[in-house]
Amino acid sequence: MTAGPDSIPNCSVVLFPVAFVLFWIFICLVISVMSGWRALAESFIQQSEPCGQIKTAGPFFYVVYMRYWCHYSSVIRMTAADDAFYLSVLAIFRAGHPPLRIPWNEIHFVKISRYWSRFVVLTLGNREAIPMRISERMARNLGILNRMANHESQAQLRS
Repeated sequence: MTAGPDSIPNCSVVLFPVAFVLFWIFICLVISVMSGWRALAESFIQQSEPCGQIKTAGPFFYVVYMRYWCHYSSVIRMTAADDAFYLSVLAIFRAGHPPLRIPWNEIHFVKISRYWSRFVVLTLGNREAIPMRISERMARNLGILNRMANHESQAQLRS
């Protein structure tokens, strides 16, 4: 029996899901390079769990942008602990995005206003300098605004 023009070859039933998964992994890898996540992973891959006081935000209902406007909203989980800032993405997007642990001394903060919204830009890594823009509300929930105020007051004391 020969296959007619309306029948689907058996190999395409298997090849389509495989091709889709490979394409998904490729896109995740490209985004990790463009956003700077891969550069951060070379220095800051997570090797320990958060310790001390912990505040977590995400992955849903927050706006997060990284370098080149790579959009991580509803995908990223941020944890601010006493020892460091932890970043991870949902498992389905994990290709090229290992969990990160960035010490606070490797992060610089700046508040900005754009249009009708206020944001905090975190520059991640002294050497890598990868920008991450989050909403002021998220920064407040994570306690980052308190860290900014403490950092500014310490800088004034040094002057």
